[in-house]
Amino acid sequence: MTRRFWLYFHRYVGLATALFLILVGLTGSLLTFLPELNRVTAPKLFPEARPASMLSMADLIEHAERLVPQASINGIYLGQPGTASLYFMPKIDPQTGKPFDIGFDSLFLDPYTGEKLGQRRWGDVSEGWPNIMPFIYKLHYNLAIGEIGRWILGIIAVCWVLDCFVSFYLTFPATKKIKVKKTHLKRSFLSRWKLAWLIKWKASTFRLNFDIHRAGGLWLWVLLLIFAWSSVFMNLHDEVYAPITRLVLDYPLRLGEGKKLDKPLENPAINWSEAHKIADTLMLQQAKENHFTVEFPVNFWINRAQGTYQYVVHSSLDFQDKRGRTIVIFDANNGKFKQLLLPSGQHNGSTVTNWLQTLHEANVFGLPYRIFVCFLGIAIATLSVTGVYIWLKKRNARYLSEKLILSKKLS
Repeated sequence: MTRRFWLYFHRYVGLATALFLILVGLTGSLLTFLPELNRVTAPKLFPEARPASMLSMADLIEHAERLVPQASINGIYLGQPGTASLYFMPKIDPQTGKPFDIGFDSLFLDPYTGEKLGQRRWGDVSEGWPNIMPFIYKLHYNLAIGEIGRWILGIIAVCWVLDCFVSFYLTFPATKKIKVKKTHLKRSFLSRWKLAWLIKWKASTFRLNFDIHRAGGLWLWVLLLIFAWSSVFMNLHDEVYAPITRLVLDYPLRLGEGKKLDKPLENPAINWSEAHKIADTLMLQQAKENHFTVEFPVNFWINRAQGTYQYVVHSSLDFQDKRGRTIVIFDANNGKFKQLLLPSGQHNGSTVTNWLQTLHEANVFGLPYRIFVCFLGIAIATLSVTGVYIWLKKRNARYLSEKLILSKKLS
């Protein structure tokens, strides 16, 4: 295929994806500081952490069960210090045969006392500031329109991955000769390609935008590819990411994969209190056998479709700054150990994927990397804006040229 074909490919893929990349770039910049912005927009739900002993996960779940008796608690998340987030499933109203309308889907407790901090319907902007950041997250992930938005951004991500390679190729200089002292010599490829990495800050507005678009894409190319491919993972995992990566990488079953019960488990034989003791015991056993240390709990939830409890901690094998992906899974009726999922060193597919997601979420390397990713989101939006600007200027120039030629023919 000719260079002209790839120029057209880059041009029209860029135009088709520009608005979406501007949106995800800017929303992604905000999400790099999600914990801090949560505290700003919803201070009652996300207070500062205190130097005190937290209640156990089981105790907090029991508090939640008393506060929301019309719901079955599905799990608890302690990933943001200072608050305990609980999620649940409404029970069936025996009078109507339909789920109770509880009015919210997220409950927040003080992890030190069990006191209720507040509640919200996640992502519902009609509730005001407490839902601003969840709404921004929904915009970033699925355009806040659900499954259709997930597919749209997934396809955009695939196009972005392909265009990363095309745009890199287009920065290569075309083969040409220059005249030096009446002889034809070829300048080296690198000496001509070097110009693509430079920005002439004192050039015309068009040239400045062109240089920013080309050089900016080159300097950030590796990270742009990482964020594009990790976007495919997040939006089209089952449809695109898994089928491709499973050709070369080894994976365990993902959470939620595997055999499901005929009917979701409503009342497990093991209650939350017993389950938490089993979870701690199993995690410590697995830590000893697999040579890692448990650092702090992150998440504990029940998969009712499969009838299992899933206990998540941050361990010495986790490379994240916060949260964790060291997981023990056991049967919710008999406590039998089923599976251990480690963030690294167990399956190369899990290691690679966890690194992709962690880099995308800016959850590693501390504050400097978070600041960098914040600016990277702005850079992604800038590359799209400059691309559209370049196209508009060239289109207008072609239009004026054609108009001038036509007027000369008519005169």
